Amino acid sequence: MSPERLQRILSRAGVASRRKAEEMIKEGRVTVNGRVAEVGEKADPLSDAIKVDGRRLKPAQGKSHYLLYKPRGYMSTRSDPQGRPTVFDLLPPKFRKSLVIAGRLDFNSEGLMILTADGDLAHRLAHPSFGCSKTYHVKVKGIPAEESIAKLKTGVMLDGKRTAPARIRLLKGPRGGKGESNSWWVVELQEGRNRQIREMFFRIGNPVQRLIRVGIGRVADRDLPVGSYRELSTQELESLRSGEAPKAPKRKRRRRTTRSAGR
Repeated sequence: MSPERLQRILSRAGVASRRKAEEMIKEGRVTVNGRVAEVGEKADPLSDAIKVDGRRLKPAQGKSHYLLYKPRGYMSTRSDPQGRPTVFDLLPPKFRKSLVIAGRLDFNSEGLMILTADGDLAHRLAHPSFGCSKTYHVKVKGIPAEESIAKLKTGVMLDGKRTAPARIRLLKGPRGGKGESNSWWVVELQEGRNRQIREMFFRIGNPVQRLIRVGIGRVADRDLPVGSYRELSTQELESLRSGEAPKAPKRKRRRRTTRSAGR
């Protein structure tokens, strides 16, 4: 295997993001063949002894990409100083060290998350420059005016920076019927700033009451129970890496039966 930058190796092994991995190297926590590594250094993960905090790096093997339904009341972190439950508490212990979160959800939000041992994939899904959209079902207080929704679609100022254009429409069906005091909306974003959707609707006077992420790129699963997880399929992984929709399984064609005239 050809040498790669250490940041990339650590990221792909699920140790940390590339930015965090660079910080770890600067702090002297990474060694290569017994020598303290330097930022920008390259190594071969198959032939070089790479250690982080004294422990030999073991690249993740097998299927290490999972889709998880995060419940409300869970932190999107590996551990919490206040002792609150985290999404890693929903996984078997053997998975907890190698996986990283690709796109967080706040404590009171719920829905789909991807946990992966591939740091590069996590970066691709989380960073807005790659254009991986996330889709949400959002329950807000009241029914926003058309002009207010138009403002959210074009972008509003949050922390001195305008949000990217968003796709927003009223959710049809049982969650958004007429005569209700609240309304449900479908919101599609290509960026993931902290508490962005909550802040957007708060600015127009319709605070969020419930927020559910229902899609990451073209990956969705309406049947995944709250608090459960499953492995991503090969087609789903390809769609996340390419931005294309996963291929649907081929269905067997039924033979048509013809009825005779007079029956």
